[in-house]
Amino acid sequence: MSGSHDAWRRALVVCGAVVLIDQLSKAAVVSSLSVGQSEALALGFRLSNTPNSGLAFGIGSGHGAVLAVTIVALALVLVWFALDPARPGLWLAVGLLAGGALGNLIDRVRADAVTDFIDPPLWPTFNLADVAITLGAVALVLVSLGGEERERPRHDRG
Repeated sequence: MSGSHDAWRRALVVCGAVVLIDQLSKAAVVSSLSVGQSEALALGFRLSNTPNSGLAFGIGSGHGAVLAVTIVALALVLVWFALDPARPGLWLAVGLLAGGALGNLIDRVRADAVTDFIDPPLWPTFNLADVAITLGAVALVLVSLGGEERERPRHDRG
């Protein structure tokens, strides 16, 4: 049971770190740029204060639908983790996905929109929660394609 607790603890630490970094970065942008304002950065990137009421990259709209999709997706990932916490790497995928989802959910509840601010050339504006969600989704795919080997308790590791 200890391995299961360790996996949950690691996922929670990653989730908390993602939420903290995401919320701090958004607060910095909101306090330094007015809505719609943009500043040039290197390599064609811009720092922009862009509210987004849709899903990722502005797809979709409707506050209730976005919240429902977010909550259902997060619940499914958490159920999988609860059923298989010893699957190698699943804790990281869950921590990234949950942290990103919660970071954006906080914005939606507080301001009815997510603050996007990383504005690359030829790509929609996004935020650090979106980065965590994307990395978590990639990790989830890799974990699901991996073998069934389980993490061993720490005392067995050499």
